[in-house]
This record gives sequence, C-alpha cells and structure tokens, in this order.
Amino acid sequence: MRVPLSWLREYVDLPAGETGRDVQARLIDAGLEVETVEQLGAGLKGPLVVGQVLTIEELEGFRKPIRFCTVDVGQANGTGEPQEIVCGARNFSVGDKVVVVLPGAVLPGDFAIASRKTYGRTSHGMICSGEELGMGDDGTHGIIVLPPEHEVGTDAIELLQLVDEVLDIAVTPDRGYCLSMRGVARETATAYGLPLRDPALLDVPAPNSYGYLVKIDDPAGCDRFTARTVTGLDPEAKSPIWLTRRLQKAGMRPISLAVDVTNYVMLELGQPLHAYDRSRLDGAIGVRRAEQGEKFTTLDGVKRTLDAEDLVITDNSGPIGLAGVMGGANTEIADSVTDPETGAVTGTTDVVIEAAHFDALTISRSARRHKLASEASKRFERGVDPQAASAAAQRTVDLLVLLAGGTAEAGVTELTAPGAPRTIAMRADHPDRVAGMDYGRETVVRRLQEVGCDVYGQDELVVTVPSWRPDLAEPNDLAEEVIRLEGYGNLPSTLPQLPSGRGLTARQQLHRRVGRALAGAGYVEALSYPFVGEGVFDQLQLPAHDAARQVVKLVNPISDEEPALRTTLLPGLLGALRRNDSRGSHDLALFETGSVFRAGKQPGVAVRLPVDRRPTAEEIATLNAALPAQPRYAAVVLAGAREQAGWWGKGRPADWADAVQAARSLAVEAGAELVVRQGQYGPWHPGRCAELLVTLDGVETVIGHAGELHPRVVKAMGLPARTSAMELDLDRLAAAGGGAVQAPRISTFPVATQDVALIVDASVPAAAVEAALRKGAGELLESLRLFDVFTGEQVGEGKKSLAYALRFRAADRTLTAEESTAARDAAVALAAERTGAVLRGA
Repeated sequence: MRVPLSWLREYVDLPAGETGRDVQARLIDAGLEVETVEQLGAGLKGPLVVGQVLTIEELEGFRKPIRFCTVDVGQANGTGEPQEIVCGARNFSVGDKVVVVLPGAVLPGDFAIASRKTYGRTSHGMICSGEELGMGDDGTHGIIVLPPEHEVGTDAIELLQLVDEVLDIAVTPDRGYCLSMRGVARETATAYGLPLRDPALLDVPAPNSYGYLVKIDDPAGCDRFTARTVTGLDPEAKSPIWLTRRLQKAGMRPISLAVDVTNYVMLELGQPLHAYDRSRLDGAIGVRRAEQGEKFTTLDGVKRTLDAEDLVITDNSGPIGLAGVMGGANTEIADSVTDPETGAVTGTTDVVIEAAHFDALTISRSARRHKLASEASKRFERGVDPQAASAAAQRTVDLLVLLAGGTAEAGVTELTAPGAPRTIAMRADHPDRVAGMDYGRETVVRRLQEVGCDVYGQDELVVTVPSWRPDLAEPNDLAEEVIRLEGYGNLPSTLPQLPSGRGLTARQQLHRRVGRALAGAGYVEALSYPFVGEGVFDQLQLPAHDAARQVVKLVNPISDEEPALRTTLLPGLLGALRRNDSRGSHDLALFETGSVFRAGKQPGVAVRLPVDRRPTAEEIATLNAALPAQPRYAAVVLAGAREQAGWWGKGRPADWADAVQAARSLAVEAGAELVVRQGQYGPWHPGRCAELLVTLDGVETVIGHAGELHPRVVKAMGLPARTSAMELDLDRLAAAGGGAVQAPRISTFPVATQDVALIVDASVPAAAVEAALRKGAGELLESLRLFDVFTGEQVGEGKKSLAYALRFRAADRTLTAEESTAARDAAVALAAERTGAVLRGA
C-alpha cells in the first residue's frame, strides 16, 4: 500500500515538521512494515509553469515528426514574450494548456534544462509529459494537457503536487484494513495519540424498496450488497488533477472519471467498488455460484471458463462480473466518443454503483484459480469492513455528482445477511501473562479501545471486535494488539536456555561430512528449487518406464512449467551449471545434497491434524504414511578444466573419472565399500558410465551412476561439451556403511609391494579383475591400485593390459618375500580363473 503523506494529513493532524521518515519510524514501532519512503520531486527545481500553445509549425525532413511551437508562459520567462520550444509529441493542439519547463530548471533525475539548438531551431525549454516529471503513467504516454481553467504562468509544481513523500507499506495478510488510507490513518493516529477524522463517517440514506433490484442466491458468499444509481453524468467530464495525482501516487493509473472515482474510494475506505453502465444492464443484478463450464469475458478482454465454486455477479444475460475479482466487459463504462460530423459526445451517462462484501476464502480461491489477482481481490481475501459498504457507495455517489454533474437517484438498495458483532472473553491480565510484564487493566482497556473495540467488565473483560478487524478472533490476538501498541521494544528480553542436547544425528553428521569433503575437493554447493517439469525427463533420455518419471504433482505450483517435485537432483544442478557457463564461468564443479520425492504405488490422503491438542502417534503416523518417500541424494556436475594450466603444467579437463572419484570420496565418508563397474543409464554416455553399488542385506544394490553425459543430453540441455555428473542415494550409502568411520590403524611394520600386469579381453571390466585380485590376495592385502591400461600390438588384438600395484602388510610381523609372492600368485590365479587373465610376459 502506497500512502502519500499529503493525503494522510487529511485524516490526522500530524505536527507541521513531521517527515515521512518520522511517520515511518512510528508505524514500524506500531507493527507495520513500512519498507521505504519515496521522495517525490526530489531535486526538482523550477521554473515549471502552465503555458498555452499559440502556434505549431510542422518541421519537415526529419525521420520523425517534429513541431516548432510558441507558447505563452506569461511573465514566468521575465519578458512576457512567447517561448519558442521544439517538441516531438503529437497529442496537443493550438490553444491547449500545457506544462512548460524553462531554462534553468532541473527535472527529476538531475536533468538540467537549458536553451539548445536542435532540428535546426533553438528550443528554449520543454513541453513536459507526466513521465518526465516523475508523475507515473497516465495512460497517454504523451504531453500533459491541462483543463482550460488554469491560468497561464501558474506554478505547475504546486498545481500538479509534484513534491510529496510516499510511504510504501508491505501489508501482511492479517492487516487487510491497512490496504486503505482509513486504516493507515487509524494506525497513525494511534501511534501519535491524535484524533482521527474517519472518512467513513458519512450521512447515508436508509435503504428503501425502489432502489435497483438485486437478488442474492448465495448469502454465504455475499452477506451484504449495496447498490446506488447516478444518472445524467457528463460523458465529457474528466478526473480533476487532485484525483488523478492521488491515484498515481498510490500506484494506480487514471482511466476515466467513473472508474477513477471507484478506485479512489477503494483506496480511501478499503471497500472495493464497481460501476456498471446502467444502459448495458439487462434486468436485476444477481449474485450466485457459477455453473460448471460457464463462460464470460472479463474487463481485460480474456474469455474465462468458470468453475462451480466461483461467485459471479449476473443479470438476465448471464454473468457480468467475477465477484470480488473483476467486472465483465459487457457492462463496462463506455469511453466518451465525439461524432466527427455533428460534434455530439456520447458515452456512459447513467451508472449503477456496487458496494458488496464477499466471503474472503471464495474470492481468494477464484483469484488463484483464474490467475487474476486484482486490487479488489487483494483486499477481499485479507478482509474488508462489511459496515463500510454503504458509506463507500455514498462517497462514490457524492463524488460523481460533484465532478460529473450527475443526479443521485433516491432509491437505495441494501441487502444484508443476519449477523452479530463478534465478542471475545479475556482476563484483564492476559496480555500481562503473554508479554511477561505488568500493563494493568487500565492500559489494556485503553489500547483495545484505540483499536476500535468496545470493552466491558473488570477482571473478566468482554471485548466486542470492530467490523474492520476480522483477524481478531481470540484472546491472544487482543494481547498482541496491546503489546504492539505499547511497543515491542519495551518487552523484557530473555535468552533461551539451551537444552541438554544430544548433538547431531548420525545422518546429519554424514550430510555435513559429505558437504565438507566435496567442498574440500573443489566443488561449490548450489541449492536449487525442488520443482521440475516433466519435459526434463525427455531431455535426460530416461526410458518411459523409469521410476524417476513417477512424480508427485503440486495442486498449486509456483510455476505451471514446473508443477512436479523432483525425483533427481540433476535438472537443478545442470541448470545452475548452464547459467554459470553462459555468464562466462566455464570451469565449473558444483554439488548439491537434498531430498528427492518418490511417488508411492497408491496416492496417500493426508489427514487434517487437530490444532487444539497434540496429535496422537497414530495421527502422525497416518500423515507420514500419506507423504511420498523422501530419500536424500547427493550429486555433482563438472565441466571445463578440473586442473588449471600454468607454469606448473598443462592442466587437465574434468572428465568421467572425476565424477567417479567424487562417489568414492562420499563412500569413504560413509564408511561404506563402494563397487564401481561399467553400466548404462539414461543421461550418461553408454561407454563412459559407471554403475555405483553397495552391499545391503547381503545383496549388491545399485545406488547411483557417474560418468560423462550423453552428447544428446548435452545438446538438449544446452550444456558445455563433455559435461560429467554423478548422483547417488546418500541414505542407502549410509545404510551400507559401518556406522562411525574408524580411524585406520598405523602399522609399524614395513610394506611389501608387488606389481602385476594382466592381459584380458578388452570386454572384461577392470572392476571384475580388481575384485578377483582382492579376493585371491587374502587378508594380507592392504591396498590395490590400477596404475596403467595399455592396448596395442604387443598384447594382441581385442586384448588389453591392466597393471596393478598391490601392497601387502601384516599387523604383527614383517612379511617375507615368499609370503608376499605367494599372496600375489594367489591373487593372479583367482583372476585367471574368474576373468581369463594371463600374466603379461609369462
């Protein structure tokens, strides 16, 4: 809510020297979120005056139309002579009153005005548009044309109210009453201890039987409807400057007099209104639920299909408005049109004013269902004062009569559903107990009365809540009002006592170790949103039956393009890699750990938990059973150089081996034995993909994949060439571990090293040879490392040579050469048996 300080002063007599910053500080102390104070006209310096266009000469020979004008500015230029000005705008004519800035002036943005030669003429100043003066959009994008009654030479800075301060307030959902000048003025008056001039205190005629006919079929959706009629409006009447400037300062664009008046009253009183062209209404106005699939066109020109839950305004022709959200195009106020032959002006002359109160939940759901947030829906869904409807209608009628020369018809329609004021019983010392300090009954009663409550009783108070505060529903709400008005800064502060903690769980400790290990290896953590679009699975080349395609979809997603919860971390990480690469960072290594969401075979139905007590274990278990499985995954992506080139060497690019090594480092942190073997899956290159396995309950289980991405995936997702990635199930990796990682025992006995080179078929995985060597070497084997792979004529066609370094060590003695050789021979023998390996050179 944008609140001009000059407008606020109309309802509260603020001290003369009080600035917007001062008011901001007071309102923040009272609990409102005043984000900024905008200084309108900052740096603006005159002369800026009203001028009248005397002549216009069209200049030829330029790429765009240019006009050379003479403008009467009175004595503002010191000579009284017409001012010569070059202007490119086309929306003014000879005789029009315009705004002229003269040499020596400074416009917003530190734009100094001086005489200058342009288009072959000398321009002594400028004819101004609203945007050049910082007034905002007036819908014309052209020169300001003033009403003819303003005298030449008048100071335009004061006339157009260019200097002001505007408070920008972020209104929280529970403070809907502050989406109006009336609500903010009430808070300001309370904060300063000053009286409030309530703009809703108007003389309103009593309802009668000869107003415009209204029928309400759904009183639960609409509990109040006021209709007033004004006839004989001048279709040529324009909104006065004071009205358009207040709308612009509040962030709204002037449209036409009738629409501007309804918007102005909405900003003033917080009650949304709508004006119908009475000549376009067909019979009585009705309020009902829409029929499923019913269609109608809103004011923005969009044809909408209605839902049975939508509340609509109707006449005999059907829907004419989506209640509380937006009116229909078939009854909108018509723009004035001048007949070029007769000069007659036609337009809307008779209007019916609607001021209604709608159910907040219904309006909120309709606005979201149709993705049609409006100023009206924003107020209705936060709570509108139902008692303000008749005053808002009267205020609208008065302004239309005043500004457009209309006549208010005597008929007043006002339909209301039965209801009673809401009361809350509260102990007088309840705010004291909530705040931990002694306010006393007198302070509690005074503060609640300032809010607008009626308070009765002594120790036990009965509080009648004002109609504009639907958020006050229980004693704690009333206590909050007392506390905030007395000042949050006055509350005593008490540091929380740390419970005797058990520290992080084993799972949390693993997650931290994993993050530190990857960060230490040069990876940068990138956190992505857990939402995906199903099209990304096609980009990743996942098969149609893949479990990752079974997604959990959100009913109300943030983005329609990404309505599902992720089943893999790769889309978010690869998107981050692509963005960074497009911005010039080509050497990238990113990681993320986070939950993925796996849909169950049968969708669960969540139970509604109670709020008045702690849920039982069975209720919590039922809720958890309805949620999708959420295992925690870890993933890395790499592109560009893994090691930079420099004086120390050539460096090297990131490749599939780095992705595999990242998985090995995570296995070390989890204390798990990771098996790496050749695999093939979705986004990875079939010849450069490693399958990651662990043993769970005696069975080898695939927990992830690592390697280089497939070129088609790289192209589809716009990734750098040779991008590599790794992803694994961190929870399964932890389950395969031995719990806490044990520090290795350092032996005092020397190591015995044996190297072997084995020739195997090119199709035999190195992992299979390594597994056989480990098994055959027995307990004396300390480590095993593949240090060379060779192919060529020396080993034969279709063969490869794998060279391994085996380290043997005993915990209690120095091994003899015979012992280490025997262990090596046993390892080679088993490898020969299982894989057909032959000792090279044998």
